[in-house]
Amino acid sequence: MELRESIESINEKLLSMYGTNFGKSPKFRVIFSEDQYEKRLTDYSDEGFQLIFPEVRLLPKYKQWVREKYILERLIPVIGETDLVTKVSYEPLWVFQDKNGSYLPPFFEGCKFVIDNLYAIMSQTSFIKYKDKNETKEEYLARVKRVEDELFGNETEIGDALAYGSGVGFTKTIN
Repeated sequence: MELRESIESINEKLLSMYGTNFGKSPKFRVIFSEDQYEKRLTDYSDEGFQLIFPEVRLLPKYKQWVREKYILERLIPVIGETDLVTKVSYEPLWVFQDKNGSYLPPFFEGCKFVIDNLYAIMSQTSFIKYKDKNETKEEYLARVKRVEDELFGNETEIGDALAYGSGVGFTKTIN
């Protein structure tokens, strides 16, 4: 799998830009789906048999749903009743894949774009420590457009309708 920049570099930039939460844990991180496990209270054994009493087991977090892709995660508190053992958990924010579900290498600008949009939706500032004052509005919009195109690809209403089977097809007959 190709990488544009190292995962360590991306995570260092995320830590530097957005800081920590709940002690010393980074607010955001990029991880590989196959490497993540979490402790959960479960009623089933590893072989699939139902247990008499629930027990804590180390279970895969993503690999049963997301295969061989990088994921941007956000650290959040666990509220309410859950089978998780810990009181804080990294939860998925973005899977690095293109519109067809194919592998997309993670990159810091993509992470920043997703996080800043999350904060904007939450009506908060992005808590960025540094902003480039030398960038013009046109340069900023061009940079955002490049990142959008890379993250979302060539998505149109017609293409989406055809992809989901709701598009209408026309044929032309020649007499």
